[in-house]
Amino acid sequence: MYKILATILTIFILSSCVIPKKTETNWKAFKIEGFAQGTSYQITYYSKNQVVSSKYVNQLFNELDSSLSIYKPYSLINKFNNSEKGLLMDKHLLKVVKRSMKIWKESEGVFDISILPLVDVWGFGPTKHSKQPNDSEITHALSCSGSDKLLIKGRMLVKTKPCLKIDVNGIAQGYSVDYIAEYLDNKGVKNYLVEIGGEIRVRGRKQPGNERMRIGIEQPSSIDSIELQKTLQLRSGAITSSGNYRRFIQSGSKKISHLMDIKTGYPLDNEIISVTVRAKNTMSADGYDNALIGMGIKKAFEFLKKHKKIDAYFIYKDENGLLRDTATQKFFR
Repeated sequence: MYKILATILTIFILSSCVIPKKTETNWKAFKIEGFAQGTSYQITYYSKNQVVSSKYVNQLFNELDSSLSIYKPYSLINKFNNSEKGLLMDKHLLKVVKRSMKIWKESEGVFDISILPLVDVWGFGPTKHSKQPNDSEITHALSCSGSDKLLIKGRMLVKTKPCLKIDVNGIAQGYSVDYIAEYLDNKGVKNYLVEIGGEIRVRGRKQPGNERMRIGIEQPSSIDSIELQKTLQLRSGAITSSGNYRRFIQSGSKKISHLMDIKTGYPLDNEIISVTVRAKNTMSADGYDNALIGMGIKKAFEFLKKHKKIDAYFIYKDENGLLRDTATQKFFR
């Protein structure tokens, strides 16, 4: 249910160089860090008292994995994938599938959670391999894919073809960030930053200095060292990224991306190297970054003109193979 850390454009949380003014308040910075969903996470919140424990955060991750992780044999999503017709969804799977179907329709099928048969046949699923599939294997995987074969009936998720399987990796980590942020909201925390594998949600400011949260976006070329392409400040909301420059299969001189084109059955191959999305919540940002990277620059900007509530920053190669970047007008505001 997660993006492996090496698969995404990493987003870094930057420490502010501003020295906070002296204050009489009792603000404290609390940090919880660990490893979950195949990557690292950190939760930083500012409060006068400790209200969140690492033990309970781990319980939240276990709850999410039990529903959404294709890497847990006992998970609800794997029970669906192994079923003939479908099953009753819990609240997590229901929310993630509903949002996924919405983005699938809006993106005209570019974002599609029924991608697991293709992911598996190319060796990027739970069972890793480097063997490239032949045409008949790809054709079979395509016949078992397609969200038009999925139906939501109340809390029931129904498949019209038994071999159809879903993979919510492209959106579930964003949902996980939102779920933990919602827990902090319910505990009365008004200033926090939640990050899982580079997917980030922010509320409020750093205390006691009242500074905005600062985020750094990594350069695609900085695989062995950290070099920042851009930095920005967040007042609130979410920021996520998707990229194809870290996770791939090497075939001769060609790198085969882990991102699949469900219309062809082959790995995605366009000019976009990475896309970073800002949105109100992390689940939406996470789903839309995958949709946008699959569209190509021209169609992505056409899409963004119709969806004003999201903003995006792109790193891509131009027709001469030179590295370029571009963004919507409000992305850095």
